[in-house]
Amino acid sequence: MTTLSGFNVRTGGKTDWINITGEVQKIVAASGVREGVCVVFVPHTTAAVTVNENADPDVPHDVNLALNIISPDRREFQHSEGNSAAHTKTSLVGPSLTLIVTEGRLLLGTWQGIWFNEYDGSRTRKVHVRVMGE
Repeated sequence: MTTLSGFNVRTGGKTDWINITGEVQKIVAASGVREGVCVVFVPHTTAAVTVNENADPDVPHDVNLALNIISPDRREFQHSEGNSAAHTKTSLVGPSLTLIVTEGRLLLGTWQGIWFNEYDGSRTRKVHVRVMGE
C-alpha cells in the first residue's frame, strides 16, 4: 500500500523552525499503513526538513546559530537573489527524511520531532508525505 499526501506550512520569519510531527503523524495514521516507511519531502531550495529535539525550545535557536556560523550571509556571494546562505543551509540539512512506521505510528525517540526549517522566509511552503508499507 502506498499513499501520497501533503500540507502547507506558513513560515513567520526569515529563519523559522516549525514542528510538523503532528501533521505527518496524522497522514501516517490516515494511510492505514501499520508497518513500513514514511518519506517527508520539501520541494524547496531554501527550506529543509530534519529530526531533532522537540522538548527544549532553545535547540532550534542553537542549531540556527551554528548554521549561521557555518554559512553566514556574505557580500562575496554571487547569486543574484541574495539568499546563497539559505541555499547552503538547505544543502547541509537536506530536503527529505525517511522514517520508520511501526504499529501505525512514526518510530521516533522520546525527545525527537520532525522540524520544517525555513531559511529564506517568510513564505508558504509545501511538505509532501509518502507512506509505504503493509
